[in-house]
Amino acid sequence: MSSGGNAAGAFQAGGGVQAPRRIAFINEKGGSAKTTLVTSIGSYLALRMGRRVLAIDMDPQGQLGKVLGVEVRRNRRTAIDLVLDSLLGDPGLDKTPREPGNRPASSLPIVATHIPGLDVVVANKSLALFPQGDTDDDELTSRLDRVLNEAAEINDYDFVLFDAPPSFGPLTLCVLRAAREVVIPVPVTYLALDSCAELMRTIHTVRSHYGNPALQVTMVVPTFYRRTRLAHEILEKLQQRFPKQLSHSVLGYHVKIDEAQSHGLSIFEYAPSDRGARVLAELAEELAQRAPDLETHSDFERHAT
Repeated sequence: MSSGGNAAGAFQAGGGVQAPRRIAFINEKGGSAKTTLVTSIGSYLALRMGRRVLAIDMDPQGQLGKVLGVEVRRNRRTAIDLVLDSLLGDPGLDKTPREPGNRPASSLPIVATHIPGLDVVVANKSLALFPQGDTDDDELTSRLDRVLNEAAEINDYDFVLFDAPPSFGPLTLCVLRAAREVVIPVPVTYLALDSCAELMRTIHTVRSHYGNPALQVTMVVPTFYRRTRLAHEILEKLQQRFPKQLSHSVLGYHVKIDEAQSHGLSIFEYAPSDRGARVLAELAEELAQRAPDLETHSDFERHAT
């Protein structure tokens, strides 16, 4: 399987400015280990690779903050405030001129975790109240995209990781419009193949009709793998469909990951020698090494139509 590139961390944008990699973790069905991948990969990038990471929870279940030990208090600004600020055209950014290395404060709902270099925007169930019918998606997503651009520039992030909702709607569209890359966790089950095909069609639609033609699937990650004949057959089908995007490592079920999350810790802090920690480290390293590669679009288009 090809890794699709060698760059790690942020890419050079026009004029030599460092642009963060914006990666949406998405599966339109729940129970795919999506949040586990966001929090674990984000933790590894910060803890072991020294990257600055912003993880944004756009899932109304609001599990990202809990997994990282961030309390979602009633009066704490959450991802819904980020979205509504964008809708109202008020990004809430402190644009005070700064000296090099001096990061000004931002009124965006960004919360520092206990892991140096890893910040989060938490969510709660109020995110489910986001308008579903008459919202101007183009205006909303363009404003949200601008807010994320400015937030990433102020805080010098290398990675912005989105935990997308497990269903398609305006919030998911916002994420896919703001992201530049997609990581798809795929449970190794028969039905998951169909849902993966549906998601590919969704991404194709966003690329074709919603103003993000450069959006690409960087990595497809098999999850909840068990050593059975059926699981092996499904892996072979995933390999056939996504020869360049399929990850080298496969995530099984590891009880230590659940235990770590219940303590608000990353697996790398809780059980660094556990097999689950090693697999997640491999996935984080692989994602960091992969760069967006437009040549993979031909494979992508073939399976999206």
